[in-house]
This record gives sequence, structure tokens and C-alpha cells, in this order.
Amino acid sequence: MNIVLLSGGSGKRLWPLSNDTRSKQFIKIFKTVTGSYESMVQRVYRQIRSVDTSASITIATSKSQVSAIHNQLGPDVGISVEPCRRDTFPAIALAAAYLHDVKGVPKSESVVVCPVDPYVEQDYFEALKHLGERAAVSEANLVLMGIEPTYPSAKYGYIIPENKETISRVSMYKEKPDEKTAGSYIQKGALWNGGVFAFRLDYVLSRAHELIPFNDYTDLYNKYDTLEKISFDYAVAEHESYIEVMRFGGMWKDMGTWNTLTEAMESESIGKAILNDSCDNVHVVNELDVPVLCMGLKDVVVSASPEGILVSDKMQSSYIKPFVDAIDQQIMFAEKSWGSFRVIDIEEGSMTIKVTLNAGHRMNYHSHERRDEIWTVIEGEGRTIIDGAERTVRTGDVVTMKAGVPHTIIADTALQVIEVQIGTEISVGDKKKWESPAI
Repeated sequence: MNIVLLSGGSGKRLWPLSNDTRSKQFIKIFKTVTGSYESMVQRVYRQIRSVDTSASITIATSKSQVSAIHNQLGPDVGISVEPCRRDTFPAIALAAAYLHDVKGVPKSESVVVCPVDPYVEQDYFEALKHLGERAAVSEANLVLMGIEPTYPSAKYGYIIPENKETISRVSMYKEKPDEKTAGSYIQKGALWNGGVFAFRLDYVLSRAHELIPFNDYTDLYNKYDTLEKISFDYAVAEHESYIEVMRFGGMWKDMGTWNTLTEAMESESIGKAILNDSCDNVHVVNELDVPVLCMGLKDVVVSASPEGILVSDKMQSSYIKPFVDAIDQQIMFAEKSWGSFRVIDIEEGSMTIKVTLNAGHRMNYHSHERRDEIWTVIEGEGRTIIDGAERTVRTGDVVTMKAGVPHTIIADTALQVIEVQIGTEISVGDKKKWESPAI
């Protein structure tokens, strides 16, 4: 099975756990059989592998998410990197070119496209496999998955099939209606459009070449920022005369808001939390190393992270986005391919960060023009390279880098460092990358 997972979005509706670099699919909130927690992307990746161990998985995403994907899934996962956001049609066209030109997938093979963040069980991925198999032999150019609706929702588009068979020709699409209209669609046998579909690779590549002048993957990547922002539905699906839909009646939830996310939590709290007996339908997700105490609350979600603290009625949490849009703040936590960082303190002229490097990883060799940095190793062993000179460091060592001096740190074991930045202007833009010295 060739599967493309669309990983988009920014951290708005699940603030404060998410931010502009940590989208909802990277939040570790689902308990595993070992008692640890995994994210949506880790859960989906694991579920696909359990259904098809040989599945070719490609994640289509923006540059800002690549480090988090490598951090959570490892360095070998296939990634089609979008240089900038251009909606789903350019993203899928680029992923199709990546599959053919970079990974060598034959044009005759089928490809399944789906979001990276549905909350589903194994039967969903079995259905994806069948969807791809159907696309390989069907006369239809597109085969959609239609979700059996459980209530009239205004959040989803609707697919109206010609009949009630498991696989049917599509009669028409309907965009997101109001709830009353959605109810009338459901009475006609309509299905939710969950953004899942399959096609033969040559079909999408042909449509892409018809709509975008490009030679190959590299050419398309280089001109990506000039492409029109347009969805796959508008660019392709609405102009296709023969589309099939395959019904799916299993469990399927969109984890887009705190209200729906807490429904999937197996326990009432993650992290340090105390709820007294008078709390009812209260969930706490706490990433801070301080306790959260809840008393006498009902239908409330509480979330605490370095980005902020949310206390909200569960239904009201769906309307969080405009309030989060108004918050202008330094990103306080991010996962990188080499580990993660968490901002501890910000003062005028200084910033203090706790950096965690995974064993065998390193930072880029870089320098800053407008700030000095001081590293204090608090756990582990590794090496620093400062202006070309290598030095072994371990717990308790302190290293100073002046502005303009290139530097990096390599983790021989898991390594934790307190980094203090001192300067008159501290910003993420003040960074110059250098060619890494031989080590």
C-alpha cells in the first residue's frame, strides 16, 4: 500500500499544548499498552504498520514540521516537504511527483491519501487498504471513503452516493451545510467527507501536468511558491465525472478541538493533577512540573504547558481560535530532529532554555551575531566544537560562546543542557549556519 498522510495545520484549537511549530498531531496524549503516551502521528503510523508491514508511508508536510516528524517517527520516514503552504492540491501533486521521481513508484500503482490525525481503530486502515485495491482496478479515476454519519454536522462536507451499496458511484458533493440541511442530506443517504481518497498515480500526475507547467519533482519543488492556493476538491474532484465512494461504518473521530480530544482520553488526567470527588466530566492535561488542583468543576478542560494555561467549558473550547490568534508570544517548547527545547525564563536582555539532545544527535554548527551563549551541562556526556576546537563535556561543565563564534554540541549519551542567551537583541532570526567540521 502506498499511503500519503497529509500533515497540516497550526497549533490554534489545542492551545496551549500546540503552537505554530507543534501542531495537534504531535501532542502525546494517547496511552499505549506499555503505559507511555504517544501522539496522533505516532498512533496512525503504528496502526498502518500493524495492518500492512510493507506499506510505503509518505508524510506531506511543511518545513516547520519536519523536525517534529523525525523526532517522533525516526530519520527513515518518507517526507514530501512543502517549501510553503499552498493547500491540498499542490501538496498532493508534489507528493505524487515525489513518489514517482524520488521513490520510484510506478505510475500504474494506486495511492491512498488521508489526514494524519484521525482517531480510529484498526478497521479504518483495513478499509484504506481495500480503498487502494479498489482504485487499482476501478474504472473510476477517484475512489473516496465516505464515513457513515452519526449526527447532522455542519463541520463536514457530504458525499451523496447513487445507491446504498458498499461501493457506489457518487451522485454529488455538498460543501459544509448548516445542521438542518445536513439532516436532509443524511436522509438521502449522504456520507461524511473525511478527506480520504485513492487514485492511480498516473491520473494525478496527468492532472497536475495539465494544471501546472513543470518537468519533474525538482522543477515543481523549485516553483512551488508560485502555485495557486487551491484544494484538491476544487482543482480535481469537482471536475471529475466518474467518482466512486466506499462506505466506512467504523469508529471515526476528528480530534480537532479540546472537546473531542478529551473524549478519546483513557484517564481523566495526564501529568500532575488532583480532582476532588465533586468534579464531573473534567479532564486535565498538564505538561508543567507543578500540580494542578480541580474542585467542584463540571464539563471543564484544564490544560497547562509552557505556552500558557487554559481553563474552559468543554463546549466553549471549540471557539478558542480568535483568542489564541491575539496572543503574541515566543514559542516556549518545540521538538527537533535532535531532541527538544523548553524556554524556562525570558528577561530583558536574556533568555534561559533547557535543551535535551538525544544520544547520537547534534545541533547544527552555527553562530549568532547579536548574543553570547553559555551552556551548563546538567546530565550526560558529549562534545562541543567551538570555532573548530573540540572538547569533551559532561555533567557540571560550563561552556561559553561569544557572539560571532561558530559552535555546536554532540550528544554521546542523552544530554541535557541549560542554555543562557545574553544580548541586546535575542531572536530566532539571529542564526548563521556553517559547514560542519569533521569529527
